[in-house]
Amino acid sequence: QVQLVESGGGLVQPGGSLRLSCVASGLSFSFTTMSMRWYRQAPGKERELVAGISSTSGSTNYADSVSGRFAISRDNGKNAVYLQMNSLKPDDTAVYLCYAQRRIFGRDYNYWGQGTQVTVSS
Repeated sequence: QVQLVESGGGLVQPGGSLRLSCVASGLSFSFTTMSMRWYRQAPGKERELVAGISSTSGSTNYADSVSGRFAISRDNGKNAVYLQMNSLKPDDTAVYLCYAQRRIFGRDYNYWGQGTQVTVSS
C-alpha cells in the first residue's frame, strides 16, 4: 500500500523560506515510475497545483504564482520529492499536499498525502 508522508511545514514570516519533503513508502515498484506534484489548498479556496516533476526526464512546471520562488526536486534514491519555498508571502498560506501518479498500460494510479500546514504571517 503506497503511502505519501509530507513534512517540513510550519509558521514562517513573510520573506522567509521553508523546505517541504514528501517520502513515499510501501512501493512494490520503482519510485522513478511516478510523476510527482505539490498541490495546496487554502481555507475557502479550491485546491491549486503548485509544482510538478516528471517521472523520467525530471522536467518541472510551476504555477505562475510561485514561479521563480519555489523549486521542486526529487531524490529517487530516497523515494522523496521536495519543495523549496523562498520569498514566502501570506498568500502562500495553505495546506500543502503531495501527489503521485503512475500510469501503467493506459491506467492512472493516483496517491495523495495527508498534507502539511504552511502559515506565512508576521
